[in-house]
Amino acid sequence: MDARLAPQMYCDACTVRRFIAEYVDIDLKDVTDEAHLTDDLGLDWLDQLELMVLIEEKFVGVDFFATTTAAQIELVGDIIRHIEDHGTAPARRSAA
Repeated sequence: MDARLAPQMYCDACTVRRFIAEYVDIDLKDVTDEAHLTDDLGLDWLDQLELMVLIEEKFVGVDFFATTTAAQIELVGDIIRHIEDHGTAPARRSAA
């Protein structure tokens, strides 16, 4: 799976769950709000960090590390709530 695609301006819970399922390479039905990133999805701390960075790149305006730490995100639902609570912002400027 190539998770480094063009950023999306809009994301919903289903889109986030689908992205996580593709990242972990599991069935979408297993990615519930209650799914624990370590216990249920088998992600270690580095996998979780990479997943959050990829989500930040994929979904415009999502920034986990400005308002929270990776340790505060334990469930798929935590990721979705963070995105919903902090909304999306205009596209980031390129480094060019």
